[in-house]
Amino acid sequence: MTTFVVIVYIIVYLSMLLGGIPGLRVDRTGAALLGAIALLAVGNISEQNALASIDVPTLALLFGLMVVSAQFQLGGFYGIATKRVVAQDMSPPALLAVVISLTGAFSALLTNDVVCLAVAPLLSHLCIEKKLNPVPYLLALACAANIGSATTLIGNPQNILIGEALKVPFNGYLLIALPPCLLGLLIVWGIIVSLYRGKWHFETEASLENTEIEFDRWQTFKGILVLTLLIACFIFTAWPRELLALGAAGILMLSRKFHSRKIMGLVDWSLLVLFISLFIVNKAFQLTGGMDWLVAQTKSAGIPLDQPAPLFISTVILGNLVSNVPAIMLLLPIVKGSDVGPLLALSSSLAGNLIIVGSVANIIVVESARQAGIKIDFKTHARVGIPVTLVTLSVTGAWLWLVSLFS
Repeated sequence: MTTFVVIVYIIVYLSMLLGGIPGLRVDRTGAALLGAIALLAVGNISEQNALASIDVPTLALLFGLMVVSAQFQLGGFYGIATKRVVAQDMSPPALLAVVISLTGAFSALLTNDVVCLAVAPLLSHLCIEKKLNPVPYLLALACAANIGSATTLIGNPQNILIGEALKVPFNGYLLIALPPCLLGLLIVWGIIVSLYRGKWHFETEASLENTEIEFDRWQTFKGILVLTLLIACFIFTAWPRELLALGAAGILMLSRKFHSRKIMGLVDWSLLVLFISLFIVNKAFQLTGGMDWLVAQTKSAGIPLDQPAPLFISTVILGNLVSNVPAIMLLLPIVKGSDVGPLLALSSSLAGNLIIVGSVANIIVVESARQAGIKIDFKTHARVGIPVTLVTLSVTGAWLWLVSLFS
């Protein structure tokens, strides 16, 4: 193996673990990009191999779905849905159930990060306005977003990557993932209700700024129509998912209301750059024989990643060490076949609830709460996140074992 490639590879994934390069204002995306640039500049990977390593269908599908999500955000859909739910006269546990259900459904179709980004500020505002303790509802938002996103192959970036890289059928995955995810949402409700019994109300004189975007009925209807057609095509046709998503994005960008610059501003370009950079870094490492060496080392250590149980546990651990997307990028060159797709997608998504840095959705919710003056620290999140993760992963592991017996 080329020493420089190995050093860059270690530094990049160490940066994924630390959240960036210590001492510098360089985040995970910046570290991955610098790693890819270094490998190209030194010549450890050719331009041709670097370009060939980039999974264009995955990036196209991710980009298209980001534009679809932007349509709902700009149309004020998340805001009006949250406002109408919280405005209902119902008990706190009943309201929690509705928040969890809607968050899970939205996250399955519109990606969990976008849902949390749009809903968290308004949910905080509405809870304080109604003298409700916002913490259990915000924790429910984060947990339900991670679990709901695991339901489909378009619910989060790592699922999109897994679906495209391993050619996992959309319908086949949905049938496997739906039961444990529905049960997972119920588990979230049960754990939060038991922990926050008698702590639902919140007395404060604070008045938060309303960040709700004005609701546009036509633009929301347009988004719903395009998304419905897109999901129908995913389910009932064998057309390439990435082309369908790009087509949906193109239709939504033909707008007299929303400037294309505004839509593009809601696309997570940083995430797309992270994908591209890690594709190049991983390919360079693979070309040096690094992946083969890693597989041999894990086997000699008694961790056969070609077996379901070790792979399930390794995905959970890696997801919380280096974050979901880098963990999946690390594992995909090692695993083979579409059969492991559900295992990777479910374990990586559900593991995101364990600690705050386990998923971007958690970080978004916690940061939004901080800006609103609501404290959700590591301990507060862990009281919910750890039991939710352990129980949902146990249920999912048992379910996948049952499915394997009858497949």
